Amino acid sequence: MRILITGGAGFIGSHLAESLLKDDGYQVTVLDDLSTGRKENIEHLLANPNFSFIEGNVLDYKLVMKLVTECDCIYHFAAAVGVKYIIDNPLDSLITNVRGTEIVLEIAQIFEKKIFFASSSEVYGKDGTSAFKEDDDRILGAVSLSRWGYAFSKGFDEFLAMAYYRTKGLKVVIGRLFNICGQRQSANYGMVVPRFVKQAIANEPITVYGDGQQGRSFIHVWDAVSAIKGLMNESRSEGEIFNIGSPDSIKIVDLAKKIKDYSGSTSQVSFIPYNEVYEKNFEDMLYRVPDISKIKNLTGFTPKLNLDEMIKVIIDDYRSK
Repeated sequence: MRILITGGAGFIGSHLAESLLKDDGYQVTVLDDLSTGRKENIEHLLANPNFSFIEGNVLDYKLVMKLVTECDCIYHFAAAVGVKYIIDNPLDSLITNVRGTEIVLEIAQIFEKKIFFASSSEVYGKDGTSAFKEDDDRILGAVSLSRWGYAFSKGFDEFLAMAYYRTKGLKVVIGRLFNICGQRQSANYGMVVPRFVKQAIANEPITVYGDGQQGRSFIHVWDAVSAIKGLMNESRSEGEIFNIGSPDSIKIVDLAKKIKDYSGSTSQVSFIPYNEVYEKNFEDMLYRVPDISKIKNLTGFTPKLNLDEMIKVIIDDYRSK
């Protein structure tokens, strides 16, 4: 089978490419413009004769069409990533997320290619008090706040994907990703785990944004990749939306303390107001944890690595560099 991964030099895409090559023996082509993806994420794959890397943009219609005609199915990860990057680059983020996904869906439909669309837990918005289910209502913030543009764009992408499924018969699977972490994840775009680990190993202050009472769950990228592949191998997943994450939550301040302890760091945990990091009047959600019963009932998926194991793996990886 020939696989196309858009955004495949990114954190999740590179792990997916590695797994498809190693565990499944597929031919894999990665398309990435390296705006947030990194060549070093896929450097170890370049010698594999079943792997190819194309440096290009998902907005390049002719290029995407060529690559889609040469593949059997698509994993669409190309998107703006990270809260900080999205706030700093609102226009580019929206264009990439909306127009890029529109191009990939349109061409996938023309050539009848099954596609996995990587959505985000951000679509649920800010009113979280219990575990989110896929059919829950969504409450988003004001248009004047750049932060919510990402959630709007990913929600629109989901509506578009479902419209293609319902009206054109496109075989599309939507996965809402909840805080994926692991090796090769960059701390440059606001991702909390690699930022905390990097600060802890350097014995620098571990900076918690806000009061640290935000509840989050984290899943290792290996488990996320397993979940994604399981959905793509199951025909009953087509035209459906699935949460992909861990049902176990932790407060961000406790995450900081846990990373400090496991790294043996002398760092102090410090608190920084949101407006010193992000835009004025920045809004965050108090609780964002998935209900994963839908994917579990369909494919049997549950995460294998717990948070403590994930943290140890990530710390060891940072120290090995």
